[in-house]
Amino acid sequence: MNANPSRQHPADMDESAQLMSRTARDLPPGRHQFHKERLMAQIHDIQQNEARTATPASASAPTPAAAKKTRWLPRPAIALPAMAAVVAGVIVTASVLDNGGGGNDLASGPVLTTDIGSASADGVPQLLDRISLAASSGTTHPNVRPGQFIYIESKTAGTFVKTVDGKSSLAGNPLSTRQSWMSADGTKGWLIDPAVNDSPEGETLSLPDEQGNPRKADLNGPSYDYLTKLTTDPDQLLAKIYKETAGHGNSRDQQAFSTIGDLLGESYPPAKLYSALFKTAAKIPGVVVVNDAVDAAGRPGVAVARTDETSGAREEWIFDKKTHAFLGERSVQVKQMEEDGVVIKPGTVNNTSAIITRAVVDEMKQTPSSSSSSSSSSSSSSSS
Repeated sequence: MNANPSRQHPADMDESAQLMSRTARDLPPGRHQFHKERLMAQIHDIQQNEARTATPASASAPTPAAAKKTRWLPRPAIALPAMAAVVAGVIVTASVLDNGGGGNDLASGPVLTTDIGSASADGVPQLLDRISLAASSGTTHPNVRPGQFIYIESKTAGTFVKTVDGKSSLAGNPLSTRQSWMSADGTKGWLIDPAVNDSPEGETLSLPDEQGNPRKADLNGPSYDYLTKLTTDPDQLLAKIYKETAGHGNSRDQQAFSTIGDLLGESYPPAKLYSALFKTAAKIPGVVVVNDAVDAAGRPGVAVARTDETSGAREEWIFDKKTHAFLGERSVQVKQMEEDGVVIKPGTVNNTSAIITRAVVDEMKQTPSSSSSSSSSSSSSSSS
């Protein structure tokens, strides 16, 4: 499922292959899988329809001159399905959406910006120790029984390159609410996300792999059941992450950091593993502390972060300064870069998210407020 991105020259590819290649090159490993499967399914449907209705004239019809394209910057916040959509999620990360002059256009507004803030390696182990301790001594994460679903509600926003009539510019994706459900075994799920769903009703995450078989859980697409079997020894866990993500991402350490970050934000790790993830992160070189960070809901906190030197983006995990509860994450550009001919300046917020609720519910599309057992089965992210 997580094959290395193609290095084939674009001139040797057809249009759909070029699209997938551009997406795969920019995505963290595995994180493109959901969009790849969705895209390939849509291409398959289109090809079937064209085979039934195409004429020589329609086959050679030119692409509308006003075709619009939007391109997300690296790692938009949690814009991928939790767990089954491949964690390493993402977050539509740099995915290319070409509406061909039709379809729903992404709502756009001002580019998201922030003060970069100073970062320091001093105090990283101590902070992560406190976060790990808070995680282990806080509200116990519930055990997820067979047939139950992980529910995650978050607020997300991001920045993307928008191309209209051949002209590209940066635009902001307004704050929206994202809801996802995933079964304990990772085979069934649902996603409602205005940033990626055309329908307000959302769409299924119950997708097979490329061979049509049920998806097999791994680090890049873990189910809750898979997470319960992971080692909680920090050294062994980091070694496993390095091994299973080898050759992916812009660097070994950045990919490991991103993988852990996705586990924090896009899944519901069992209590012991949740605590161990922070101790594991402390062993990754280049991790720093950013004393002032704000999540998508406007909640201030302290961030554990690492900068991807290739993309120039700093990935931040944001925690409450007093309780050390995980609030959300964001990606902030700290080095000027260029994307599709558009300059991305330092301080640009590539993506931002805030976990509002993380809970266990008994049915897909059920929310804690609508569940009669929510008081005993749900747990908000602020206490986890």
